[in-house]
Amino acid sequence: MQGWNWNGFFEYLTNYYLFQGALVTLGLTVFAMTAGLIIGFILAVMRMSPYRILSVPAYFYIWIMRGTPLLVQLIIIYTGLPQLGIKFTVVESTLIGLALCEAAYLAEIVRAGIAAVPKGQVNAARAIGMRESQILRYIVAPQAFRIIIPPLGNSVNGVLKTTSIASVISMNELLRRTQVLIQEKFLVLELFVVAAIYYLVMTTIWELIQSRIEKRFGRGYGQMTPDMH
Repeated sequence: MQGWNWNGFFEYLTNYYLFQGALVTLGLTVFAMTAGLIIGFILAVMRMSPYRILSVPAYFYIWIMRGTPLLVQLIIIYTGLPQLGIKFTVVESTLIGLALCEAAYLAEIVRAGIAAVPKGQVNAARAIGMRESQILRYIVAPQAFRIIIPPLGNSVNGVLKTTSIASVISMNELLRRTQVLIQEKFLVLELFVVAAIYYLVMTTIWELIQSRIEKRFGRGYGQMTPDMH
């Protein structure tokens, strides 16, 4: 039985191929959070609309995306849709899958933040003649943003690790590159530990950034805890 290979471990700890994979992982995370937040905001507004033609489709979308695994969604997008004549590349499938899935979770976070803004302030704004768009921009959005900072930060951390699921459809991110090297070098434990260290470093750096953002803009975790994945 082969033991632990320290030379292999240290060699791949600073491997450029894996470093590139980590950059791909970061890129996927940034895109998923940006696109997911935009779509999620739209879904949140629709979900809170008094008109069922808007609220029901938003509710149904959130229910579907949060109730099914991301892995299943990615497989449907990449291998299922081509049967209907809709074809996406691996990169396109990954970006679409991550963004659409994350949008459902972020929609609930945004909705919880908006709902937490005191109704009295909204009513007072209406009483002085402010339009709904002005109320959203100047009254609701700034306060909701401070409330949702902590759960948004947690979502970034979660998405960063969730991107590894895309390796199943051969997305060339960190975990997929790790698997490729394992097939070539047979350093299973060493390379998986290296990958774990890469993820740990990225999430730790983000936690430090998140902490600084929360101290400057956010409210405490104890004041708002929307449902997270």
